[in-house]
Amino acid sequence: MSTAPVPTRVPLASIPGGPVERLPVFSLVVLATMGFILVAMETMPAGLLPVIAGGLGTSEGAVGLLISAYALGTVVATIPAITLTRGMRRKPLLLIAITGLVVANTVTALSPVIALALASRFVAGAFSGVIWGMLAAYGRRISPPDRAGLSLSIVSAGAPVGFAFGTPLGSWLGMAFDWRWSFGGLTVLGVVVFALVASIVPDAAPAPAGARLSLGRVFRIPGIAVILAVIAAWMLAHNTIYTYVSPYLRAGGSGLGVDVTLLIYGIASIGGIVVTGALLDRHPRALLHGSVALFVVAGAVLLVGHASVPAVVVAAVLWGVTFGGASAQLQAALTTAGGDNADVANAFLPVAFNVAIFLAGIVGAALLTVADGLVLPVLMIGFGLVALALTSYGRRNAFPAAL
Repeated sequence: MSTAPVPTRVPLASIPGGPVERLPVFSLVVLATMGFILVAMETMPAGLLPVIAGGLGTSEGAVGLLISAYALGTVVATIPAITLTRGMRRKPLLLIAITGLVVANTVTALSPVIALALASRFVAGAFSGVIWGMLAAYGRRISPPDRAGLSLSIVSAGAPVGFAFGTPLGSWLGMAFDWRWSFGGLTVLGVVVFALVASIVPDAAPAPAGARLSLGRVFRIPGIAVILAVIAAWMLAHNTIYTYVSPYLRAGGSGLGVDVTLLIYGIASIGGIVVTGALLDRHPRALLHGSVALFVVAGAVLLVGHASVPAVVVAAVLWGVTFGGASAQLQAALTTAGGDNADVANAFLPVAFNVAIFLAGIVGAALLTVADGLVLPVLMIGFGLVALALTSYGRRNAFPAAL
């Protein structure tokens, strides 16, 4: 069976509309804000189950499907959409996707019935996948080549900030006023980001037509499959305990609350982005190995020190610091391995993430029917070790020593 050739990596500085001499920090922060919106929008229903259920006259279980519908839209639409739009310049495509996302989210905020809300969430998830698939490569193309890792770290910072502050803030707003205000607030923020992208963020050209590989050949580029396997294993290890942290804390007996634990994790994850930004350009492979290894250590502390508040706090900090930079590190690996086809390579990332999120819910629920919450750090350790083994296996093609 033939293997796909490794694409020629055209220096980004040679691409029209490509990098400038200075790092475009404000433009990268705008793109990061888009990531904040995407995370907050996807996870918002989790903190508003009872109020949304009351407002729409349905059950909390049905409201929980709003997250599943969003994830399904991302999984179904991302790769085909990115593949079909590869010839478009990046800025117009981003503006179209933001428009679709804002319109779909507005429909959710105004929905009188759960069926319309579910349909609009599916559409929002589809546009979200398009945006996730292009953010990393876009940020890298408008930045100097020697600051690629830092640019990716800045763009990726929106996700952990969304987990740390976006969802809790939206939950507070929905509880204090009405759940529709939470979604409406994201619509307003999305309009602001649209205006900033339109007026400030520089455009970037798509990859040259002659360098674009088919979807199947992009997947077969050496390293891509290994990176996606690491994403799936690491995300499954993380999201299972993140989703079901309440049963873990209840079984552990430390007395630490879910809100405090996740706030500690979220703040620490921002620290992880800072560490990643400082090291990713020079030591991407060592950074990834160390992050996954210490993530496993965090799982071990959660297991052994489950009854101790200091131990759980230390584990939450270690967990946040090590996983906070995961998105930037893995996007950098996909972007480097994908070369001229980085947009399609990165389109696999939200799909892998959302499949892992979907499976984490099922696996966690199944485990908790036969065991208590202390089984969750065991899963965290196990899949963390799988991810660590895969990072070692992929040293040659997937995870270069330098970007």
